[in-house]
Amino acid sequence: MREPIVSVFSGRTSRYLAEKIVQAYGTTLGKSEVINFSDGEFQTSYEENIRGRDVFIIQSTVPPGDNILELLMMIDAAKRASARKIVAVIPYFGYARQDRKDRPRVSIGAKMIANLLTSTGINRLITIDLHSDQIQGFLDVPVDNLYASVIFYPYLKSLNLPNLMMASPDTGGTRRAASYAKAMNTGFAICYKQRSQPNVVEKMQLIGDVEGKDVILVDDIIDTAGTITKAGELILEKGANSVRAMATHPLFSGKAYEKLASSPFTEVIVTDTIPLEQKSDKIKVLSTASLFAEVIKRVENFESISSLFNLGESLK
Repeated sequence: MREPIVSVFSGRTSRYLAEKIVQAYGTTLGKSEVINFSDGEFQTSYEENIRGRDVFIIQSTVPPGDNILELLMMIDAAKRASARKIVAVIPYFGYARQDRKDRPRVSIGAKMIANLLTSTGINRLITIDLHSDQIQGFLDVPVDNLYASVIFYPYLKSLNLPNLMMASPDTGGTRRAASYAKAMNTGFAICYKQRSQPNVVEKMQLIGDVEGKDVILVDDIIDTAGTITKAGELILEKGANSVRAMATHPLFSGKAYEKLASSPFTEVIVTDTIPLEQKSDKIKVLSTASLFAEVIKRVENFESISSLFNLGESLK
């Protein structure tokens, strides 16, 4: 019996990243096509034989909803074309913030997306820095939730900041900031916020002493940038030497670019899970391509993935 052949394809939104992933993997991107109809409907197809192959489909489910639908249609097309295994590689898993019923009569969007992925036919999911770890339990297939920390740690070390301190822009990110602080052997602070409505911060307080520190505010997502810029301003007011923002997924919606441009941040460090609509000297983009390529290899060779995230190794 012949060994299955790996084929890597991409949706339109993540093609820029997929090209870098296949280059790091040592292959080329598979040929696929999306046909658009005049009413806005579209159809996906594979322009090469994928029968018996292990198919990896790269697509972030960033808004609009067409990106999710395109991914689902590519999964369906692969299943109908007799792919041996279908792996969804979703650098940014959209709707992950809707992971629970936090008020009456609302949907749990993350669970709905998980249901769509599994029912359409994926055999595995690879993503990075899920907003909530529990989302892994929403799917009935293996989930590899990678950590961008192995990309951020070397960069943080290269900055050689003399008085480094980690911070979280809200209490929900306390665990994340604490893990970075432990790995970097430094302290951490927490910003406590109160919202008047979604995406609007009414009050914020700082827990921890940041005087004389070079602070890194760490989060998984920067959306409107309202919370993180307010936290940065507060940290500088409390006597910090400098403040930087660091997040895996740069959604940058609304007036995020304007807020970040006028913010007190020395730089904003993000990854390339979502394409940037604007360039800025203040925004530093670190690539996830090599990490995803290595994980794809390990999935195919049945090798350990968790060993990639040994903090001691990543900090060398």
